[in-house]
Amino acid sequence: MDGVLIRGKSPVDGAAEFLARLEAGDRKYLVVTNNSIYTPADLAHRLRTMGLPVAPERIFTSAMATAKFLDDQTPAATAFVVGESGLTTALHSVGFVITEINPDYVVLGESVQMNIETITTAVRLVAGGARFIATNPDTAGPTESGIAPATGAVAALIEKASGVAPYVVGKPNPYMFRAALNHLDVHSEDTYMVGDNLHTDIRGGMEAGLETVLVMSGMTAGDDVVARSPYRPNHVVGSVAEIALIE
Repeated sequence: MDGVLIRGKSPVDGAAEFLARLEAGDRKYLVVTNNSIYTPADLAHRLRTMGLPVAPERIFTSAMATAKFLDDQTPAATAFVVGESGLTTALHSVGFVITEINPDYVVLGESVQMNIETITTAVRLVAGGARFIATNPDTAGPTESGIAPATGAVAALIEKASGVAPYVVGKPNPYMFRAALNHLDVHSEDTYMVGDNLHTDIRGGMEAGLETVLVMSGMTAGDDVVARSPYRPNHVVGSVAEIALIE
């Protein structure tokens, strides 16, 4: 979503027309985002205010993938959560109880309100034996004012302090892509991954067996970055405005 359809509070040029082409062509699609702050309904509203009509059921977040993963691993368990409503809602939906009293997991997602006290609690719980899960590895994300620190940066802090590395569910983990494919009920051989980040979108799409399209409207800038990458997208375009649908 971020860097592909929108950038900060503004749509990427041509994003509305691209979505219209998908709808007109009766194409199945999901907006797959590592952003775990918001629920799909929240994100759909945010997109609508920018002129991008995307229904909540067409949005799949790292919080949703994380909830599915945890439900598969340990149904109805407990977790201390560092994150916002998108993550807590997803975890509650699979029967998890959120607590800081001897939790089974510490689950880290994006947060705009975390503080050193919360991070310290997370460090102590992980060091004490709670399993450490992060929704995504992104160290920074694009905004209108430039990049901002993200989940991966905070996960590194907790890892350094506790000595325990997290299991990361979101992109580029193929689990996130497989969960999205199952959610959409499509096969990898018939699916494209359109993303702005070589290290999450393109790498993860490639490892999940999808054809990949890198857009240069977000995190990746400069042909030299693509040229140096050990994994390459199948296609590179300036933005989604340049993507034509092939029958």
